[in-house]
Amino acid sequence: MFEKLLPYDAAYLILGDYIQYHQQFKRITKRAKIRFEHRDWHGIQADSRERLSLYRDLVGNTTERIVAFLGNKAQDRDVWREMKQMYLDEILNFNTRNIAETYYNSVFRHSHRGLSADEELMFVHATGSYREFKSMLPIYYTFFLANPLETSIRQVLACYAFDTPFEDLERDIRYVAEALRQKLDSEYKTIRSARIEMLRSVFFRNKGAYLVGRLCLDERIHPFVLPLLNEENGIYVDALLTEMNDVSSIFSYNRSYFLVDTDIASEMVDFLQTMLPFKSLSELYNSIGFVKHGKTVLYRDFLRHLAKSDDRFVIAPGIKGMVMSVFTLPSYNMVFKVIKDKFLPPKNVSEQEVKEKYELVSQHDRVGRMADSHMFENFVFELDRFDEALVEELLQDAPSKVRVFDKKIEIKHLYIEKRMIPLNLFLERASIEEAGGVIDDYGKAIKQLAAVNIFPGDMLLKNFGVTRLRTVVFYDYDEICFLTDCNFRRIPAPRNHEDEMAAEPWYTVRPNDIFPEEFARFLIGREDVRELFFQLHQDMYDVAFWQETQEKLRRGEIVDVFPYHQQLRFCNMYQEKRVPIAKL
Repeated sequence: MFEKLLPYDAAYLILGDYIQYHQQFKRITKRAKIRFEHRDWHGIQADSRERLSLYRDLVGNTTERIVAFLGNKAQDRDVWREMKQMYLDEILNFNTRNIAETYYNSVFRHSHRGLSADEELMFVHATGSYREFKSMLPIYYTFFLANPLETSIRQVLACYAFDTPFEDLERDIRYVAEALRQKLDSEYKTIRSARIEMLRSVFFRNKGAYLVGRLCLDERIHPFVLPLLNEENGIYVDALLTEMNDVSSIFSYNRSYFLVDTDIASEMVDFLQTMLPFKSLSELYNSIGFVKHGKTVLYRDFLRHLAKSDDRFVIAPGIKGMVMSVFTLPSYNMVFKVIKDKFLPPKNVSEQEVKEKYELVSQHDRVGRMADSHMFENFVFELDRFDEALVEELLQDAPSKVRVFDKKIEIKHLYIEKRMIPLNLFLERASIEEAGGVIDDYGKAIKQLAAVNIFPGDMLLKNFGVTRLRTVVFYDYDEICFLTDCNFRRIPAPRNHEDEMAAEPWYTVRPNDIFPEEFARFLIGREDVRELFFQLHQDMYDVAFWQETQEKLRRGEIVDVFPYHQQLRFCNMYQEKRVPIAKL
């Protein structure tokens, strides 16, 4: 009798599952504060991984349920067209409408394998600005600065309650006030109005908690971020971050996502963008844990960019990879990667293994050193936007994944990630002064990856990129592995003259054997840069460094890797120095 209600019932089935997903997402997120208070660092990392897998698991369950519910109408376009409209009617007044649309899209794609984006049956384009939803109360506290600055900082910190006490709250108040006074004295002679606006939600990641806000000086906005750490004697404020680049690094696409409780994600993202205007909305959604919606926003942004540009996709500059074909759109700050059908020697991984490596990176602590990627299936482009040489390369290197039809080109499996300057190209053009800081950061990148149990495998310069902030990031994952799975060895001494002159090793080499002494031979070609790197990171050529790092990992130690400069830490700024009462 009520068969006409089938699309409504199906739409509500998806909506009910979305509500369940959102509730579980928030519950995992809310655990972060408790983990931080109890210094349960392994627990907070496990929660981060659980929250990442939650979306995929629940979408899979919803897809099975909706296909079974629809039966022989599971592929009926008319039914899905009505479902989309009825779903939209139900979520029009949802404060997370944008996230709900993405969940619907995911269910549609999972139940229609092999299809590309369908504008008629999916929410390909946003159905609103999402800015019509605002909290009943502001999502931030407001504090007007007054003399002495300590009073305002005390008010800020009083708004954030933890079950664990502060180690020395009055000391931290003095430190923050003094750092703020230095900022004001150095950049502003007169200020008509000054206030701090702090998000009510605390941002948690690994061992840190972050109080995130903005410093409003007349019409100018600066970040105002207070990283908190919790050690044996209690919680303390580790630094004050007011520079955009420092805070941009904390919200980087190369880092794990924050656990932060929010009711209206779009409102929080809008707040963050006021202090990080160079960050895309996609990056900011990713940073607060809504990764799939970040992917949706990236795709929508990409479509808008295509509509207002006319340049063509071309082969990416640099040394061609053995595993991936890489191309770019010069006017767009992303790169596009396709796994080749066949890999040239000495590569001996399979396509499935490469996909698993990318999945590993998405789940792991990227510690600011591994690029975040979005994977797309059945991605369709206009053929006339592709350079002929690029089309030829794709059809030659990845014919099973590329289809040309009706003046379009479809790529079956595609990774999109932020574009960087390949490190080898950067060093070719750099002066020794420019190269110095970057090659030092290259060494730090490898060491920080080791600290979170990642060994790049292939450490050649071409597999690393240089970001806008001159940070070195790893982006070639086909040989990545856990550091604890590697066997670091010293090269045995030759037994005789024949061993010494032999073209091949005179000793047995197993698949996981690594000989750090060999790094000096092949890592860096440019002599002056190679010598500088040796001065800065000669310990990397010693087996002892790697074996000691492995032992720390096996003991369960979580190494501190700070997402901001060491000189900004109060323990370095005010070491054995009494800080006077600050004045505005």
